[in-house]
Amino acid sequence: MNDKSYENWVAMSDQALSQTIGKFIQHHRLAKNISQSQLSESAGISRSTLSLLERGEAVNLNTLIKVIRVLDLLYIMDVFKVEDEISPLAYAKLKKNQRKKASGKSDSVEDKEDLGW
Repeated sequence: MNDKSYENWVAMSDQALSQTIGKFIQHHRLAKNISQSQLSESAGISRSTLSLLERGEAVNLNTLIKVIRVLDLLYIMDVFKVEDEISPLAYAKLKKNQRKKASGKSDSVEDKEDLGW
């Protein structure tokens, strides 16, 4: 996805985004040669609810999840995955505190007999 397509998403209304999702669902349903009745039955929803989804009307989020599961489209969930990231500042601090070379001295307690306590 390039920046231009992102700008198009931002400019779209909620209704237009819903219609895009509906067309996506309908496209993949037809590509798999599945009728609305078959898909709705497999997803455990009514045919009219599936029809609403494909037209871009308001439906429950769980309905969308059920439909993409039956259509084997769960790979689209990858865009929602959140991974831990380290900030550049925190990374720089880690690198600063990282050892640059070995001292050759052991850090064990036995080697530190006189701790000055």
